[in-house]
Amino acid sequence: MRIIYYLCSIRNTFRRMYRTILMALALVLMVLGCSGNKSEPGQEVVDTVPMMVTQLKKCSRLYTTEIRVHKIITHNDEKTIKGSFLGNKFNINLPLSKRQVAIPMEATLKAYVDFGKFSEDNVRRRGDRIEITLPDPQVELTGTRIDNKGIKRYVDFARSNFTDAELTAYERQGRESIVKSIPQMKIMEQARQNAANVIIPMVAQMGFKEENITVNFRKDFNYGDITRLLLGNTERRIGNE
Repeated sequence: MRIIYYLCSIRNTFRRMYRTILMALALVLMVLGCSGNKSEPGQEVVDTVPMMVTQLKKCSRLYTTEIRVHKIITHNDEKTIKGSFLGNKFNINLPLSKRQVAIPMEATLKAYVDFGKFSEDNVRRRGDRIEITLPDPQVELTGTRIDNKGIKRYVDFARSNFTDAELTAYERQGRESIVKSIPQMKIMEQARQNAANVIIPMVAQMGFKEENITVNFRKDFNYGDITRLLLGNTERRIGNE
């Protein structure tokens, strides 16, 4: 009888231990499950935006639009005699004193977005939606080329030929004319659209759906804004050359 009682006691002890182990395992699984559910979204919010900012800053300058402009710069002048006789003013063109020149020029303009100062302040995330405010596009005249073989001149017998200084001055006037005409070409609209077309696929690769990605810019540009941007960037570029 003692042996049977001892065996029953051992069996009851094992049953209690077994139940205790099962309860402990269940508690551990519940804790792990809850902690996993809470940490995953937090990890996504913390890591995605900084990684996105880092990737965009690697672009440095993202050139989005390039425009080539062909222009013929023309200049003509003629010697005249001005004066007055008996109270009447006169202006007489001298014979054989005409000069004319036509200078073919090709200019290249580029629009870009500078990510040098891009930061997390430019990104807003709400759940699975994300809004990115890009820096304002910049535009600059990156280069001009004169077709020297295509230059046409006409110089009358009584006039001297065009000097290099005069031709250089006409070329400068041509560049300024091109710069002032750029706002009519809607280059800013092209730059914005092309920037969005580049940025959205990059962000989509990080797990966002394209329909949940919004790309904005800080301001709308008027004619004066674009002209100041072009002239300022062009002058800085020429000054650095």
